[in-house]
Amino acid sequence: MEQDTFDRYFTQWEARIGAFLEHRPPGEWAPVFKNGGGSQGNVSPGSSEVEARAPLAGIPFGVKDNIAVEGFHLTCGSRLLEQYRAPYTATAVERLLQKGAVPVGKTNLDEFGMGSSTDNSALKQTNNPWDTHRVAGGSSGGSAAAVAAGLVPFALGSDTGGSVRQPAAFCGVVGLKPTYGAVSRYGLVAYASSLEAIGILADTVDRAFQVFQVIRGPDPHDMTTMVGKGPEQGTSPAPMHLIEDGLPPVPAPENLRIGYIDPSLLAETLARAGESLGTGSIASETELSLQNFLEQEIIEGFEETIGFYRSLGYSVEPVTIPSLSYAVAAYYTIATAEASANLARFDGIRYGMRPGQDVLVESPEDLVRASRRSGFGDEVKLRILVGTFVLRSGFQDRYYHRAQEIRQQIRREFDAVLARYGAILLPVFPRRAFGRSEAGLSSFAQKVADVFTCAANLAGLPALAFPVGVKGGLPVGMQFMGAPFSEEILCGLAKLYGDRQGYPHPAGYQSFWR
Repeated sequence: MEQDTFDRYFTQWEARIGAFLEHRPPGEWAPVFKNGGGSQGNVSPGSSEVEARAPLAGIPFGVKDNIAVEGFHLTCGSRLLEQYRAPYTATAVERLLQKGAVPVGKTNLDEFGMGSSTDNSALKQTNNPWDTHRVAGGSSGGSAAAVAAGLVPFALGSDTGGSVRQPAAFCGVVGLKPTYGAVSRYGLVAYASSLEAIGILADTVDRAFQVFQVIRGPDPHDMTTMVGKGPEQGTSPAPMHLIEDGLPPVPAPENLRIGYIDPSLLAETLARAGESLGTGSIASETELSLQNFLEQEIIEGFEETIGFYRSLGYSVEPVTIPSLSYAVAAYYTIATAEASANLARFDGIRYGMRPGQDVLVESPEDLVRASRRSGFGDEVKLRILVGTFVLRSGFQDRYYHRAQEIRQQIRREFDAVLARYGAILLPVFPRRAFGRSEAGLSSFAQKVADVFTCAANLAGLPALAFPVGVKGGLPVGMQFMGAPFSEEILCGLAKLYGDRQGYPHPAGYQSFWR
């Protein structure tokens, strides 16, 4: 009976929000429901294999469609790859499979991970479960929406400049961007290789940390992976006792200080970030006037979160990151440069669709041009053009090398602050989930708003987004950033909030998962 109920529930929600590009029929999942019903991953109860796999056995999860899962498509939300199927499985997914978790579908995304709304997908529109007239965030919007609606208890995403954390905040779920190198990127279609990480969207902090413990660790297929602080790990998933025991206690207030950027400085940071993009004063765009771009609901949620941790005895003190306002300009310079190189492989010959029979091509060069012209969306074309420009001879010193210098300065400033503080508290985004068309944000505004998230990618630091309540019918999210491999501390701090304040859910949500 519970399976029938879930089948109807899944079908109705998916029709409303469009989280998945492709999924197995829910009747085939045989998931483990929270009351103990359902399959245990087709393993006989009482066997040693069940004991080894129990925490995740039979638990379904979604996978952002720029992460390879053999047997599923790998479209990256692009017409260019609409018919492409993954020939292998990403390491992160493989490690979850080894623990009995079940990948049930591929979630929607902005094309090649380029966007903040998931509206840049060439294949489908994804809506926010809290208000279907608003975006789910991006670029991992499909994963966030699926978790928020209760279709899966967790999903994998990717975070290049906030693409896990921002949709998590918009949809009221938990979003973890691990330290660069903590999780293998093998099987992730590259956009900006020095910035991106496979991340986790989950219904609770405990579940996000549980999944992180499974997928983290070195991988011979990705030489950037490494062992961080904590338990020694080889190429296999984390020892099972870590998952069963859950999160260790967070450091006591006398042993950990929390930093934050004063709310009065947040608007100034946004303004300077807009100016750093080279379009003149941020106030020149009506939607970006300082009076309405940084929503009062975000400021209130930020101040309430500060007050919550102070009420527990933590010292929460203002800090400054002087170069933060330059993070957006540096981020988009580096990201587009790397994208122009990484996406060169999609030429209609090695990868990607070829133009139709009605398109006349007289040479291989014509074929490549025609394939990319018809296969890539506008945002992808824009970023490739910008990246190609900043890498041109004579412009590298002016743009790309300067961006790398800013990146190193941002890293130094965060290192200095995190030597004194265990975590830094920041908003995830200046607004709650925005609407479409006139009620939405321009492409420029969305890029400026990345200022609170992209710094973690530039510095290679872990960051965790978590919901801090609902205001005006929409969830509000904050994030903790920390020193490399401090995911345990960040999750522990956020768990304190979730355990005491609970996790918000949209109207019509039902909880099925144990």
